[in-house]
Amino acid sequence: MRLPSVRLTSATVRGKGKARRAAKGRGVAAVARAGFVGRGVLYLLVGALALRIAFSDGGDGRQADRGGALAEIAERPFGHVMLWLLGGALAGMALWRLSEVFFGQAGPDGNTAGKRAIAGARCLFYSFVTYSVIAYAAGDQGSGSGSSDKQTQDATAKVLDWPGGQWIVAAAGAGVLVAGVWIAGRAVLRKFRDKLRVSEMPRRMRQTTDVLGVTGGTARGVVFGVAGGFAITAALRHKPGEAKGMDNTLRSFADTGAGPWLLALIAVGLVAFGLFSFASARWRKF
Repeated sequence: MRLPSVRLTSATVRGKGKARRAAKGRGVAAVARAGFVGRGVLYLLVGALALRIAFSDGGDGRQADRGGALAEIAERPFGHVMLWLLGGALAGMALWRLSEVFFGQAGPDGNTAGKRAIAGARCLFYSFVTYSVIAYAAGDQGSGSGSSDKQTQDATAKVLDWPGGQWIVAAAGAGVLVAGVWIAGRAVLRKFRDKLRVSEMPRRMRQTTDVLGVTGGTARGVVFGVAGGFAITAALRHKPGEAKGMDNTLRSFADTGAGPWLLALIAVGLVAFGLFSFASARWRKF
């Protein structure tokens, strides 16, 4: 009497096994590699725009954020086609992160609930980025090219009007701040090596990747941390204008005693992270 149930359980196990192998197969690895390339393109362009801001008195009005990067691509020959390709590449990153939610990440601790939750958050983030890029390519320029500063301030103002809004904004800012410290700390400790096929790399490539990973990850973490600090300030003062998107966060580095040189240093770091993303596309474990 229980034989059909046993057969059904066996078929379910086999189906899950096939799905897991597919999630770890070449197809998913290919879309993930495309996603790393897409991420690299965005960070290269944002870093280049930040350098322009540092040394050209404001960067000619171009935003040093995702919107500015998309506008930069759109102005190039075949820019429309490149935008669609970029959107497809970033969709690959979102799909790969989704596969990690269901089947875990590479590595001995990749199946833990914490790792799956982080993968889910990354999936949501890259899904949003993909949507904004594809919407921009389809003609809705407001979806992708709007100022990150205005979007951040509008969202902050809306949340601050909610009951307990100050606590929500402060908690979100603290989360971004902690994430920035975590990102920078892992970069300094070279934790990214755990995700790369280091033993297969030529020695010079390994050394170059280490420099790019440490420099790029640290700069990225610093930007996240400072943005989180601005969000906390906006919550404490109940002033949404204190919150800053990526563009104004980057510009704030030029307002320090180091002047444009600190912004330039951060910008070089973001360019390094873009190049590190390209290296990850080649050497990442999947």
